[in-house]
Amino acid sequence: MTKEFFAGGKKITVYGAENGNAPVVYLNTVMSEGENIFDACTSLGSPPFVLAAISNLDWDADMSPWAIPPISKNDTPCSGGADAFLQLLTDQIIPEVNGLIDGKAAYNAIAGYSLAGLFAIYALYKTSAFTKVASASGSLWFPDFCEFAMKNEFAVSPDCIYFSLGDAESKTKNPVLQPVETNTRFLEAHFRAKGIKTVYVSNKGNHFQNAVTRMADGIKWILEQ
Repeated sequence: MTKEFFAGGKKITVYGAENGNAPVVYLNTVMSEGENIFDACTSLGSPPFVLAAISNLDWDADMSPWAIPPISKNDTPCSGGADAFLQLLTDQIIPEVNGLIDGKAAYNAIAGYSLAGLFAIYALYKTSAFTKVASASGSLWFPDFCEFAMKNEFAVSPDCIYFSLGDAESKTKNPVLQPVETNTRFLEAHFRAKGIKTVYVSNKGNHFQNAVTRMADGIKWILEQ
């Protein structure tokens, strides 16, 4: 069963709304890939869950914690609109999803790929709404994010965090992106040292390979914890 609604100009598509008291995973998408990821999770044998896939995002604004200039010649800047989008997510989108599902969510999780993987980690510092996180090929190269993570505490300690990265992602000529593996491994170890259950998964390939499968693997892992 699929249901849809709009909030703040964003499109939210809810898959598996009939799954009763299952957990809800909130997934921010860049190319409306929610259905493919939900189907991939089903094929992988994931526990029952509801997927709330959010699209029509202003990607470089909604997913970025603070403003940074373009990271390459033909890129666009990130404008740092994550806090505003997070307020929309917690104040409007989550309550609306709760009204659509057949039952009460066991818990809320958040998942994302690339900048949405960065946003998923950032959200833990700003809200207690999510207890599990899947960050697949997260943009943890983002300038000053490791420093932010070290200086601040989560709004609530999550049950688990999944990290994955392609083994070729740090092998880039772009110096801004090169720290992505070092930063991702650092953050995974940092959170593990705080007693949070974490995992780091290395996938074959670069940032753009097997994105749907990588995200589905992450969602399946957090649902099984």
